Amino acid sequence: MEKRQYGEHDVRLSVVGFGGILVTGETAEESARRVKIAMDRGVNYFDVAPSYGNAEEMLGPALEPYRKDVFLACKTNKRDAAGAEEEFRDSLRKLRTDRIDLYQLHGIQTEEEVDQVLAADGALSFYRKLRDAGEIRFIGFSAHNEDAALRLLDAFEFDSVLFPVNWAAWHAGGIGPRMVDAAAKRGAAVLALKALAMTRWGENEERTWDKTWYRPADTFEEAERGLRFTLSRPVVAAVSPGHIEHFEWACDAADRFTPLSEAEEQEIAELAKSTEPIFSRTVSAI
Repeated sequence: MEKRQYGEHDVRLSVVGFGGILVTGETAEESARRVKIAMDRGVNYFDVAPSYGNAEEMLGPALEPYRKDVFLACKTNKRDAAGAEEEFRDSLRKLRTDRIDLYQLHGIQTEEEVDQVLAADGALSFYRKLRDAGEIRFIGFSAHNEDAALRLLDAFEFDSVLFPVNWAAWHAGGIGPRMVDAAAKRGAAVLALKALAMTRWGENEERTWDKTWYRPADTFEEAERGLRFTLSRPVVAAVSPGHIEHFEWACDAADRFTPLSEAEEQEIAELAKSTEPIFSRTVSAI
């Protein structure tokens, strides 16, 4: 699988990342099988969080045989240093490791949360201590709100930002371009969320995919279109949704990836006009 440079660092990540929800609610045997599938496909980027159910408990043992060969990213929703430390130690234990490659502020949404993490006793102060001690290598954050993301990028030299880079949100929602440009100017890597997302579930729509709060791609063709759009931007990698079908579709699409042509870009932009994006400048929360 193609690997791209992680920001300005001497690290290369597979263009498809293994989202931890892939092992949420699975057995230990199935979790190990899915991690082996990922390794066999050339995936070296794994992303997980304490809020993903029992994903850490399942991913830790499954990933243990390959730990030295992978880039492990984790997150915390805690906004204060004390809470972040407690959750970090718990994640290390569950993941059966003594270090995290990338530790991220998780799901920053509001100006208040930005203030909290940047405060003297905020989570970011703890992240700095972890990096100085060698317990993490890189510091990042994830967000769905572009204004919050831009403010964080202005406030600290983050190594990366995990953010929705999705064809419908980009064209119909106006979400993505400002963040991607800002990250490039600051030398921060862009890791993509929701590349395979389509739209929100309808109020009475049957939810055929139970691990996504949004409606994801239903076919390989839809998945490939979404991934090609995302990887045609200055994005290092796209984290897969939580279903094994989507992960394998993404791997298949990555194996034959070519950047979108100008005509294909125009087709996607036109298609987005008739789509309700999962994020927009006015609707950024789940």
